[in-house]
This record gives sequence, C-alpha cells and structure tokens, in this order.
Amino acid sequence: MSNEKPYRRAARHLTTGFAAVLVFLALIVPDQIFRLPPGNSAFTALLRIPVEALVAGTVLLLLPERGRLGRARRPIVLSLGVLLGLLTVVKFIDIGFFAVLARRFDPVLDWILVDDGFNFLTDSIGKPAAIAAAAGAVVLAAGLVAAMAWAVNRLAAVLSDHRGSARRVWAWRGLGTVGVAWVALTAIGFQLIGGIPVASYTAAELAAHTALALPNDLRDRKRFAEEVQVDAFRDRPADQLLTALRDKDVIVSFVESYGRDAVENPQFNGPVLASLAANGDRLAKAGFASRSGYLTSSTAGGGSWLAHATFLSGLWIDNEQRYRSLVSTDRLTLTRAFNEAGHRAVGVEPGITFAWPEGQFYGYDHIYDSHTLGYNGPAFSWSTMPDQYVMSAFQKLEYAKKDRGKLLAEITLTSSHTPWAPVPDMVGWDRVGDGSVYGPMVTGAESPQSLWKDGDRVKSAYARSVAYSLDSLLGHAAEYGRDDLVMVFLGDHQPAPVVVGQNATHDVPITIVAKDPEVFQRIASWGWTDGLKPAPDAPVWRMDTFRDRFLTAFGPDGDPH
Repeated sequence: MSNEKPYRRAARHLTTGFAAVLVFLALIVPDQIFRLPPGNSAFTALLRIPVEALVAGTVLLLLPERGRLGRARRPIVLSLGVLLGLLTVVKFIDIGFFAVLARRFDPVLDWILVDDGFNFLTDSIGKPAAIAAAAGAVVLAAGLVAAMAWAVNRLAAVLSDHRGSARRVWAWRGLGTVGVAWVALTAIGFQLIGGIPVASYTAAELAAHTALALPNDLRDRKRFAEEVQVDAFRDRPADQLLTALRDKDVIVSFVESYGRDAVENPQFNGPVLASLAANGDRLAKAGFASRSGYLTSSTAGGGSWLAHATFLSGLWIDNEQRYRSLVSTDRLTLTRAFNEAGHRAVGVEPGITFAWPEGQFYGYDHIYDSHTLGYNGPAFSWSTMPDQYVMSAFQKLEYAKKDRGKLLAEITLTSSHTPWAPVPDMVGWDRVGDGSVYGPMVTGAESPQSLWKDGDRVKSAYARSVAYSLDSLLGHAAEYGRDDLVMVFLGDHQPAPVVVGQNATHDVPITIVAKDPEVFQRIASWGWTDGLKPAPDAPVWRMDTFRDRFLTAFGPDGDPH
C-alpha cells in the first residue's frame, strides 16, 4: 500500500467516503422527510446512529475470509446491498405517499394507485412529462438498488482490510463504542430535534413494516369479514326505513377535497368562507336553513371512493382490499336504503369514465357518468366537466321532471379535484346549455404545470375550486330547490399535504340543508352548528358512524314528538 500513488489513494478514500454517506443516508433519512425542520435544523436532525450499520458491521467482521462461511461472504454482502437498495426505493415511495396521501405505501394493496398517480402527473405536468417522469422513476429505482449494492460491497471490502491484528481490534473497539452509545441514547431517549431520536432504527422499522404488510392485510381481511356481518339495519323492513323522508327529495353530494382546512385555515380559506356566507344568505331568502358538523374521513389527499364507501356503507373503508370486499357483499348502503324506501335512486358521477359495476352494489336505479350527462365542452384537467354543468344536467335529466316520484340523488362534484387548474367561472343558469360556453375558459387559462411552480398559488387555487363547487351546488338549491328538498353535502377528504401540511386532521365538513323544520328537530340532539359553516367546536364523528345515525334519526325511532 506504501507504493500506492497519491491520486489513487485519494480516489480510494473518496469512493469509500461516498459509499459511507450513501449507506448512512439510506439508513437514517425518515420516510416522513417533509416533517424535518427547515434550514440548518434539518441537517442536525440527520445526526443519528443507525443500529442497522452496527449489526451489519458486526456480521461482516465475524464472517471469515476462507472456508465454507468465507464463500458465503460475498453473497451475504450482495444481499445486504440489494435489500438496502430495495428498502430505499420503498422509502422514496413512502415519501411520495406521505406528500400526497398523508400515509405510508402498502406494498400489497397500493399498486392499483399507480394508474391514478400517472393520471395525476398527466394532469399536472402533461403526458410527455408524465411518461418521462415514470421512466425516470424506474431508472432511478434500478440505479438505487445497484448503487446500494456497490456501496455496501465497498464498505465490506474496507472492513475486510481491517480484519488483521491491530486494525481488527480497532474496528471492534469502534463498533463497541458506538454500540454502547446507541444503547445509552436509546435508554434516555436523547433527541437533538424533537421527535427524532439520535439512536436510529429507521431502516429496521421500514423493513418490518414492509415484511409484515401481507400478514397484516390478511388479518385485516378476516377482521373486515366479521365487521361487515354486524348491521343493525340488515333485516329492517323496507316500510321502516327513512319514514320521515318518504315525502322528500334528497340530494347527497360529495364535494371533492372539501376538508376542514378549507373553512378554518386562514392561509387560504377566504374564498370558501365568502362562498358559504353568500350562499347562506341566498338559501335563507329562499326559505332554507342548515346545520353543520364534522366527520373524520377514512382517507386524505385522495382515494375518494374509499370515503364514499365509508359514508354510504357505515363501515370503515381505508384501503382497496376493504373496498373490494365491501362491494361484493349485500351491505345496506344509504343509497340502497332510499331505494328500498321507495325513492328513485340515481347516481350522478361525472368522474366515472369507464364501466363501474360497483354502482349495482350501491343500489342505484340509474347512473349518469361522464358519457351520459350530455356535456359538449372541454375537460378541466382531471374534472371531465364543471360542477355547475353537472347540477344543470341533473336539473334537466331528473329534478325538473313532472309527475315523478320522490328522488334520491347522489351527486359527486369534481371541479375541486387536483390539480385545481383551470377553475371554471360561474355563469347564468340559463347560459349553461350543453357546456360549450366553457370553451373559452380553458383556452386562456393557466396550465397546471405553471400553477404548481408556486405552492402559495396552489393553495389559493384549491380554495377557489372548492368555492366554485359550493357555489354550483348551493346555487342550484337556491335557484331550483323545492319545499320538500333535503340536501346533505360533505367533503370526501382533506386535500394533499402540499396544501394543508403533514399534520392536518382527516376531518371534513358536513351540512344538512332543508326547509322543513322537522328535519332539524330530528337531528337536534346531534349538536351541530346553525348554518353552512361548522363551528370550531362542532361535533366530530367518524365517517362510518353517520349511516346509522342518519337512518335512526329519520326512521320510526327518531320521531321527536
């Protein structure tokens, strides 16, 4: 080694240092990286001791160079590198999931979301860029695995150089000293930055979560099979369902991404508060009153269908496995309950662009999707048509019909779906027509790619899109709502953390609007806030509890007299 040229020695030390930094960061960087404090504190938070490095170092020092175990050394080193690379890929996916859905990636159940993620990218940055990003992600994943395998092999070779005499002793002493420090820091829970212990086991925790995903999901499947059998309304006769609403038209509407922050976060809630105030005045002049509270959604940032299923079925549906299991049962949903009670049940689903067999599970008599609402205008990014058009089409196709029976309409509004650009403008209801009026709004509008360069403007656009959805829904009620109308509208989930941050609740507003005072007498015990905006201390229920509360309040047992 003494004859080694200086530049070779420098290159050797640089590559070893780079390998050490690469492995160190892979081991200690948390998957919730956006919760790291800003500025220099973020670097302080990375001052950690990874227990996985201590364990791997010990194993490699113990393995002999020769003999049967010696022959296993190289495969073991390669396996450790590949494993660390794969865990690093999973960690990057987790970081993305926390950024968008405020939760970890489930390696068993979440692959179905790949298509949704690609569509989101397409809407946000365009299809060519989305394809390039997807290809880049695949190349990056392969590169990470290869880089980690190389880095671990490089560090293993360095440890191998330290196996003789004094170097071996110093290696053991170093590992022992750091190991004792790790145990001591763990015992006292030492942290340089709150919530981030210096004694790290991040990679081990991630490995355990990934490895346990399958058995945990299997246990959850069994648990859900038991939960779905518990239903107080399963055998309730049809003539005992929703007796207080037999003479009412009912609209149940989901407002995409209408979360608690939309009404409470002062950074961007101005347009939403203005919409609620203006529409509240209009509804009051038309004779309507309202009560509002909060529900805790089963999802955040996306997965609207999970929230819809939770609300309508009265079961907690927070993953695809539960959703698929649910729609294969005969569970009584709110929509089916109205159908059995004698209402014509229709689903107005502008976001449905393909076959949707789940509609049969929900008990609809008819479903209007993106192909059957008669729209002849442009799409607004993900949203196939503006919400005001949806309400106008509903008016023509169902609500305005003469000599019809009572109606239950579940209406999903999508204009407040990401990427929140462009946001339509309200037009006179007599101008909506077939939707061609919306063409110029898209032609001159800012693209999502431009909007998403500025986080503050993304938040503002989000709030404006929610306000537009509320204007469309509540404007229709004020303009066309009959005396027998009862409307329930709610958010499906909070928007992505890019808008509300990583620590936001999963709460969403819910409101009931009606003219008949008896409707509110039946829910007087709920303690909801008077008006369209729930108070900060308004009751908060899990979303899956609403079905039973609603069926009870408006059934024979809920009569306040």
